[in-house]
Order: sequence, then C-alpha cells, then structure tokens
Amino acid sequence: MRFGLLGSGTWATAIAKMLTGNGHVINWCVRDKATVEHILARHHNPKYLSSVHFDTSLLNLLTGIDDLFRVSDVIVLAVPSAYLEEYFSSSVTKHLLKGKKIVSAIKGIVPSNNKLVNDYLKESFDLFPGDYFTIMGPCHAEEVAAEKLSYLTFSGADIETCKYIAGHFSSAYVNTIINNDVYGVQYAAVLKNIYALGAGIAHGLEYGDNFRSVLIANCADEMAGFLKKVGIEHIEVGVHDPEDPVTHIKNTSYAASVYLGDLLVTCYSLYSRNRTFGNMIGKGYSVRTAQLELNMVAEGYNAAKCIYLINETLGAEMPIASTIYQILWENVKPATGFKQIEAVLV
Repeated sequence: MRFGLLGSGTWATAIAKMLTGNGHVINWCVRDKATVEHILARHHNPKYLSSVHFDTSLLNLLTGIDDLFRVSDVIVLAVPSAYLEEYFSSSVTKHLLKGKKIVSAIKGIVPSNNKLVNDYLKESFDLFPGDYFTIMGPCHAEEVAAEKLSYLTFSGADIETCKYIAGHFSSAYVNTIINNDVYGVQYAAVLKNIYALGAGIAHGLEYGDNFRSVLIANCADEMAGFLKKVGIEHIEVGVHDPEDPVTHIKNTSYAASVYLGDLLVTCYSLYSRNRTFGNMIGKGYSVRTAQLELNMVAEGYNAAKCIYLINETLGAEMPIASTIYQILWENVKPATGFKQIEAVLV
C-alpha cells in the first residue's frame, strides 16, 4: 500500500516521522510551497517539530490534495477538523475517494454539521465504512519526536486491514493496539479535549491539584455516561470479555489507554494545546486573544459547541462540558462557571 499524509502540523509531522522511520516512502501533502522547499533543503519542518530530521528520499512532497489521492492507497488525515470540509470540498471527489483507505488522526468533529469524520465522509463522498480507520490514544507529537514510548490505538471495522495499517507505525517506541470501536474512540477523543480545556481553565483560576484531580475524575465519569448514551459498549472499568478466538482481540474497558489514558495526558501534560488554551482563558484572556497567542488549533474549542448541540438531542448528564461551552461560547465568566462546577462534583 502507498501511504499518503494530509497535514503539516505537529501531529502530521510526527506521523511522517513514524512512517519514514520504518523505511516507508510516503506521499506528503504540504500545501505551503515554502515549507516544501525548506523540508527538501533542510530536511525538517520549519514550523513544527523542527528537531525531526527526514530522509527526503522517502518523501514525495505534494501541494495538491487531489494529487495526493491519485498516488496513494491509504490517506492519513492529520488536519484540524475545522479545516477538513474546506480541504475536501475544494479538491476531492467521490471518484477520487473510491477504493481508498482513510485513516483519521483527527480528534475533532466537523463543526458545520456536528458529524464525526467517518459520518461526514460517508454522507458527502459515499465512503464505504469498512475503508475507514482511526489513530487515537495518548500520544503527544513532541514525545514521538523524542522517541519516548507511546501507545497508539487503531480502530476499524476491517480488523485485518486495521492490523496491517498499524504494522507500518509500530516501532521500538510506538506500540500499537487494535480495536473496532470506531465511534467510541472518536467521541472519547473529542470529549477529552473539552475536559482538557476545563483542566486548563481551573489551573488559570489557580485551583490546586486536589481540585483538579476531582474535576478530572468527574470528567471521566461524565465521558462514560455520554459514551453509553451514544451506544458504546465495553466501557465498564475492570470488566473484560474473553478475547475473540479468531482475532485474539479483547474488548477493552473504558479504563484503557485510548479512552481514560488520553483524557489524563491531555488534562495534565504541558504539551497539551487544549490545556494551554484553557489556562489562558482562566487567566482572563479572551477566546480570540488565546487563539492568537496559541497559534495552533485547540480542537476542544469547536468541540465544546458541537457536543453541546449533539447533547441537546441525546440528553446525557454533562454539567461540566456544558459549563465549559458556556464559558467559551456564551461569555460566562470562568470564575462564575467554575463555581457552578464546584457544586456538581462528587
């Protein structure tokens, strides 16, 4: 299979490192020509993870998304969810997408219609559900760059193809896990970004570790309740079904790395852009000022609104996520919002 990569930010650069580090040639769509020229001349991305050195003989750098689809069998999506629709609507057709394997590394929702990436691609481009896979889990790009041991979960309905794709990423510093919970891992990834914003706001408001630990524990419980509402199974902590006799895959509980693990690292790590964004909001920055200061997309900002709207129909109990939405989108003062949150924590 020929791998293609869409995106040139931190996570896309880390994915390029994982694939080329295993000796795989990749087609990499970097839309900025100056960045392409810099990578070819200097062997690193000038804007993100500049410490990562690339063997450029393993890179086929492209600037056109349609060209990427024409020369690739597997396309890894590593762009902010807010930009995905713009990228696809301008360059991708149903014909280009037909027969391609799509691997989403996007931890967000398409904000124009509150759809997960797989549902957006199915409805807009007739993508066959069995051709869709995800890369999720607690895996900061900066630690991949430093080759610190990380765990990635690959999800897909086609388990054998999922294993095959995951095998291209596995290395001495990347362990891969396989499951078929395409919806659960995506919703968990969206929610953990919202809660990381909340953890950051709490830090900016100068709450201590004791409070933040209680906050995150309640976020984990709230997340589990939402996942149950959307029909996700096998999220009971400590409950494990026997492994499948054919695939030898276990149904992981909610405490597994791709669910609870990703929530914890995003809420606590200084690498977390959502936590950083929230910290600025807690310190009194406006949303716009925080966005400009961060200079990267914090997926939790749009996700807070998307999940709030989705939950208007779903009806899960989400007082923490709802309050974070109100702080970000309805001008509720962070201190006022967190007084409300204090009252619901257990």
